[in-house]
Amino acid sequence: MSPLSTTVSPVPVPTDSRIGSFYANPYLADAFAVALPANVVRDPELLARFVFGHQPGWINQLMGVRDAMVSVFGLKTAKALSTAGPSPATNRVGLFKIYERHASEIILGENDKHLDFRASVMCRPAAAGEPGPTLVMSTVVCCHNRLGRSYIGLIRPFHRLVVQASLRRAAQVGFPTEATG
Repeated sequence: MSPLSTTVSPVPVPTDSRIGSFYANPYLADAFAVALPANVVRDPELLARFVFGHQPGWINQLMGVRDAMVSVFGLKTAKALSTAGPSPATNRVGLFKIYERHASEIILGENDKHLDFRASVMCRPAAAGEPGPTLVMSTVVCCHNRLGRSYIGLIRPFHRLVVQASLRRAAQVGFPTEATG
């Protein structure tokens, strides 16, 4: 049996995702997909925790640089987000607040003075002609001001690299399956 592909592909934001309805005119909207094993755990929160828990090390370094830059503007840092809320372990996935939980999708995000964003982690069943299910990570951003638009302009290329690398790394490590939990 050949190993599962670690190819991450850009895809349209799924029309059946709840993320598409968050902002009427998002400043950024993108999505990336990776194949999942047929026997993968189908819990989107567990899959989101797995993806964010297995990111390449360079992403943490990049977040450190980001934190140093944004703190001078009074924006939320990764360190502040990781300890936010009454019970970070249950109300957050990684740095992100959980907004909605559904059978096949979890909606995460944050609001700040410069922008609001939502991220979706969605487990989709195999479509016609596909060998198995896919995991789709989508992001939508609503900018409030010039700072938000400038910030997104600067981080957009890094955002795409981070999402793709995170999905690729999770596939390389091996997504949790029904047998492994």
